[in-house]
Amino acid sequence: MKPTARPANPNFSSGPCSKRPGYDVSALALETLGRSHRSALGKAVLERACTQTAELLGLPDGYRVGIVPASDTGAFEMAMWSLLGQRPVDVFSWESFGQGWATDIRQQLKLEDARFFSAGYGELPDLGQADPSHDVVFTWNGTTSGVRVPDGDWIRDDREGLTLCDATSAVFAMDLPWHKLDVVTFSWQKVLGGEGAHGMLILSPRAVERLESWTPPWPLPKIFRLTKGGKLIEGVFRGATINTPSMLAVADYLDALNWVEGVGGLAGTVARTRRNFEVVRAFVEDHDWIHFLAREPATCSPTSVCLSLDLEPEQVKAVVTRLAEEGVAFDIGAYRDAPPGLRLWCGATVESSDLERLMPWIDWARREVTGG
Repeated sequence: MKPTARPANPNFSSGPCSKRPGYDVSALALETLGRSHRSALGKAVLERACTQTAELLGLPDGYRVGIVPASDTGAFEMAMWSLLGQRPVDVFSWESFGQGWATDIRQQLKLEDARFFSAGYGELPDLGQADPSHDVVFTWNGTTSGVRVPDGDWIRDDREGLTLCDATSAVFAMDLPWHKLDVVTFSWQKVLGGEGAHGMLILSPRAVERLESWTPPWPLPKIFRLTKGGKLIEGVFRGATINTPSMLAVADYLDALNWVEGVGGLAGTVARTRRNFEVVRAFVEDHDWIHFLAREPATCSPTSVCLSLDLEPEQVKAVVTRLAEEGVAFDIGAYRDAPPGLRLWCGATVESSDLERLMPWIDWARREVTGG
């Protein structure tokens, strides 16, 4: 029978992601609107976004947090163009975004001393191939494949190279071994459901040392420059952004950070994410026609949960369309480069009760499409 209970919030997109429960745009602190981001007020608010992020994530001493242009993409490109080239680099990819970084390293930066390790959707490459004397580039969580790195044990504590990690769908949702990560990037519009266009760049002291001792042989556009006169531009990590940010988006991000504090900080958002994932896992275990795209349970992402169905591609599309028409799930089709399937965002801003209500609808839509 057709389900009767509907998700209160049908937004399960993997980016931009759902706003936090109880979100109300009229509740944002908007005293910075119409003011210069260079004013004392503007700088203070921007610096608070950086320091509050560091405190909630529990970053080690000496790690810096900055707000940079162009979302996670801009932050990661900035890191690659500013830091790579001094050492050989190992690049690990297993889905669209990781493959994009590999393409840029191969075709744009044209690094000759680079090794590429890749795997298909649903799998991880052999991370044990990482050379501790090399720089390493990888995504922590494959947003388009639902496959994540299970832990950081493969990264040596005594490594000589830097680790550059795109963690946009993992930060605030998974426990990350910060001492093993030298560069981490993420965007507001992923796990915290913030607004787009701004990226977060986290640097370890080792990454700062590289910036101050290495000058890339290629020209850097202004929005990529993190040093001046051989020294880190500390202002970037104290609220003096490289270009003009949206102060409305900053207010929205601070609202999300305050919500994180209210649900128990990082431990609270990680617990919410795990609880949401368990709803989907239980459904998959109870139905033999739906499967996780991730081959190994330990690598299954709890945020961007990618699922395959025992249906033809056109039938999968019909399921996605039917759910959207019923207003119970929007934007849950697989990423365009991924195998046909569903992609459910299960990050902390989603309520487990909404996922519980959605699961019977997925079963209903499949029956409607197949006729039984």
